[in-house]
Amino acid sequence: MLDPNIIRANPELIEKTLKRRGWQADVRRLQALHEQYRRTLQSVEKSRAEIKERSKTKTAEANLKILRADKMQLKKKEKTLERLKIELEAALKELPNLLKDDVPDGRGESDNIVLRTVGEPPRFSFSAKDYLTIAAKHDLIDLERAAKVSGSRFYYLKNEAALLSLALVHYGLDIAISEGFAPVLPPVLIGEEAMSGMGYLEHGEDKEIYHLPKDNLYLVGTSEQSIGPMHMGEIIDGARLPLRYVAFSTCFRREAGSYGKDTKGILRVHQFDKLEMFSITTPEQSEQEHEYLLSLQEKFVKGLGLPYRVVKLCAGDLGGPSARTYDIETWIPSQGRYRETHSTSTTTDFQSRRLHIRYRQTGGSAALVHMLNGTMAAVNRPLIAILECGQRADGTVDLPPVLQPYLFGKTRIG
Repeated sequence: MLDPNIIRANPELIEKTLKRRGWQADVRRLQALHEQYRRTLQSVEKSRAEIKERSKTKTAEANLKILRADKMQLKKKEKTLERLKIELEAALKELPNLLKDDVPDGRGESDNIVLRTVGEPPRFSFSAKDYLTIAAKHDLIDLERAAKVSGSRFYYLKNEAALLSLALVHYGLDIAISEGFAPVLPPVLIGEEAMSGMGYLEHGEDKEIYHLPKDNLYLVGTSEQSIGPMHMGEIIDGARLPLRYVAFSTCFRREAGSYGKDTKGILRVHQFDKLEMFSITTPEQSEQEHEYLLSLQEKFVKGLGLPYRVVKLCAGDLGGPSARTYDIETWIPSQGRYRETHSTSTTTDFQSRRLHIRYRQTGGSAALVHMLNGTMAAVNRPLIAILECGQRADGTVDLPPVLQPYLFGKTRIG
């Protein structure tokens, strides 16, 4: 959520952000609502002070009647103030985060900027296979039985694919823990306050979320949704920052907006396992932290020996809470293109303001923290790249050396 004071001080900045993102909102109406709330708050505070002062002295019966009337009037003002507060917060929640200055203009994926490309796509001297063909040969993925059990976009990972999945998680954990990240196994069901606080119930993003209405709980679509609210309502000692977590969880997405996209296979599914990095920093630390998270993601992909590129997302391709996002896209030979395998975003104080997470500064005052997230391993996608990039003419698949310690000595599939 944005700082309400920006609405009064710089509404043009919000309008510029909305225009660059391609969003719609009535900023002038919001400005008027904020001004009404501000004036009502001043009136309430003035009335409270006057009543408190009058209550200190003994008064005649006539004055007591006036005091009682003033208290009744104050209650009416307080009700109006509460109504305006709710309206203002609801309107603020419809606004996205402000953009970092270096975010490029653009409407969608085609306008994203490639920052660098690392490694060369493999050149095969034979007719290369897609990962589903490879998986069928070695009994690695079972889509048909999963469809019988759960429906479309579900799957069973079997044999070496199951081992590879776990190996990717262990490999990512080793990288993060060696850097001082604290490992966490978070809940996969979270309450409405937590999910809303992370900014995932507005702007149509709730269509991607599984909701259990009887319990009013939500299944997480990424570990960050349960890690972010972990410090909800807290004031953290500034000397402890940055706080860094690496969380593993099964994640769930409805994929409501992806009809007709990647319908076959395990690239876009309803359930998948994910290892996620999450950082809580001071505002001064957050810029460096964002680059740091990206460097760890690159270390992960480089270690696997996979060709990739780093992309900076344009304004129109960013999620609402994000002020800036980098993606890593890894080469998928059967598709002849790079596909997203990693993402890292800074949300500045957008989420911490909603979640009321602050830190104690040196001078003793409290200020909002900044929050950042970054994929370490959304397991299915690097798994696909490993199967396709590592294939050989005889149908076997070479396994990355960095994963072999987690694979019981296996060096290849087949």
